[in-house]
Amino acid sequence: MVELETETPPHLSVHDVSLHFGGVQVLDSVSLAVSAGTILGLVGPNGAGKTSLFNCISGHYRPTGGTIEVDGTAVTRRAPHRMPATGLARTFQHPALRLDASVLENVLVGAHTQLKGGVVSYGLRLPYTVRNERAVHARALELLDFLGLAGVAHRTAGTLGYGLHKRTELARALLARPRLLLLDEPAGGLPHAEVEKLIETIRGVHAEFGLTLVIVEHHMGLISALTNRVVVLVHGRKVMEGTAAQARRDPMVVEAYLGKAEP
Repeated sequence: MVELETETPPHLSVHDVSLHFGGVQVLDSVSLAVSAGTILGLVGPNGAGKTSLFNCISGHYRPTGGTIEVDGTAVTRRAPHRMPATGLARTFQHPALRLDASVLENVLVGAHTQLKGGVVSYGLRLPYTVRNERAVHARALELLDFLGLAGVAHRTAGTLGYGLHKRTELARALLARPRLLLLDEPAGGLPHAEVEKLIETIRGVHAEFGLTLVIVEHHMGLISALTNRVVVLVHGRKVMEGTAAQARRDPMVVEAYLGKAEP
């Protein structure tokens, strides 16, 4: 595990973010700050608002109130397709892959932020666009190799298991060269043996690329192994912030999330 967070300017700042759908309050004045290079876990029971907060941060939802900043730049109402310019990328709880396309082709979907030039320049195959395409293609292959996917790069995604789908989506997010990466339930649906491999993969990604990570996850073993600290949401409100060990012993968290007190 990396060292505990020090007093540095926040890479991600969420201040008093609220979200309503009609008369239903999904998030209630949630605030958190994540320093550059650290790993934050966002945990809580089903329906706590974790993915909704991710959707607000990544621009898929517009908060009813509050502000969100990335490196001091307000992104509260920025559209999702403009988020990569801030250095932010994310994965989803259920990978959205084209099952009839190859793993490499699915990863290259994440290259739109790396391709320089307009439709005309690419249509004319100008030399700098060709060089750019080749560089992006080479980077995609490097990421597939780094994530252990080189051997299946040209296989269609539909022929592969769920764990490889998760890795493919991670490679696609990394192709955008993010500095802040949001991982939405990366261990969801994986057997125990694959979760252990995933922990090592995320550690490797964090170390290799120097990213700031925010992880939504129910698997407390993964959260304990990876995070500097955790924020616990219950019914859309932040009820606790501290280390994973502190969260596992907090009476409110135990009742709402873990279900029973530890001996």
